[in-house]
Amino acid sequence: MQENQDKQDLDTGLDAVAPEPAKTEAAKDAVSKPLDITKLKVQKSCSRGLASWLGQHRLSLAITSYQTGRIYLVGSDQKGRVSFFERIFERAMGVVGNAQRIYLGGLYQLWRFENVLRPNEVIHGQFDKCYVPRNAQTIGDLDIHELGIRKDGKVVFVNTKYSCLAELSQTHSFKAIWKPKFISKLAPEDRCHLNGLAMVDGEPKYVTAVCRSDSVDGWRDRRQDGGVVIDVETDEIVCEGLSMPHSPRWHNGKLWVLNAGTGQLGWVDFEKKAFVPHAFVPGFARGLSIIGNVAAVGLSKPRNQRFEGLQLDEELKKRDADPWCGVQIISLTNGDVMNWIRFEGDISEIFDISFLPNVKNPMMIGLRTAEIRDLITFESELPTEASAS
Repeated sequence: MQENQDKQDLDTGLDAVAPEPAKTEAAKDAVSKPLDITKLKVQKSCSRGLASWLGQHRLSLAITSYQTGRIYLVGSDQKGRVSFFERIFERAMGVVGNAQRIYLGGLYQLWRFENVLRPNEVIHGQFDKCYVPRNAQTIGDLDIHELGIRKDGKVVFVNTKYSCLAELSQTHSFKAIWKPKFISKLAPEDRCHLNGLAMVDGEPKYVTAVCRSDSVDGWRDRRQDGGVVIDVETDEIVCEGLSMPHSPRWHNGKLWVLNAGTGQLGWVDFEKKAFVPHAFVPGFARGLSIIGNVAAVGLSKPRNQRFEGLQLDEELKKRDADPWCGVQIISLTNGDVMNWIRFEGDISEIFDISFLPNVKNPMMIGLRTAEIRDLITFESELPTEASAS
């Protein structure tokens, strides 16, 4: 495994160790975490076949943890090891990306990163993509959750605090573009805990909410079975009775969703308006990315030792299993776990995941590095006098 952390120079960051079984550790209460997120200690382990699987499919992953303020770019290096490249962005939340661009939601900004490398170009002798922060739009603390990219290139995001979908505004914190019909007004009250977004054909199509509450913080009393999936175009509730649903994703004609309160990856039966379980995962499931016939699912530990009031606690006991913090890569054919990543130490929660196709070993310029000042690229050469005339 190879790791790069957000320190003053690149060499301190890249972590490379052989995959090994993870050690189980009880989750720590968030109150006891160090206040300085730059000093948090995180250990990583992964399945033996992860590096070769990523390399074979030329895939990388972007993984966020808002609790620790981390984004991890996970790829494979030239020596056949898993590469973890870490950067610090306070309250790193929703992430969506590809080989050229990554968008990231943070505490009060929405970030855009651009890859500055040309095809077949590498930096520092190993990285085939170098994502540079090119824009950070200040939106305020909206409790931004998941993100989507419209076909016109505009970013859509879940504005959880105001219970709506929103776009960026040139002047204001956000421009609301949709809210559930049961929400009577835009107010900074996180009424239903709107959280997940599925894009279809480049437009927002489905969202998840913990319940249909129209009162301040009302969702906290409906976590066990109040969850819904809503069609943004029709305002119809297409699935209900869920427990803290997250991360809806449309893939190959099927709507996949995480029923986090029961620890299940599954899909929506539109005729029955019901959730169909596909695989159990040992943790609070949040963050889902699908490519081909596999899904990457983010897993989090409980904040206070137990998933209080959720069926997930009983499901773990039934299987004699401890909760994970990490990522499991699951077959959409049979539900088997194909590969995994596990995080230990001062981290217990994952928020979002995005596959990065055609990316082998990515890096990202951090805000605390000299490279953000010194790495300068430009678009094209000036025209010569002959061509100008």
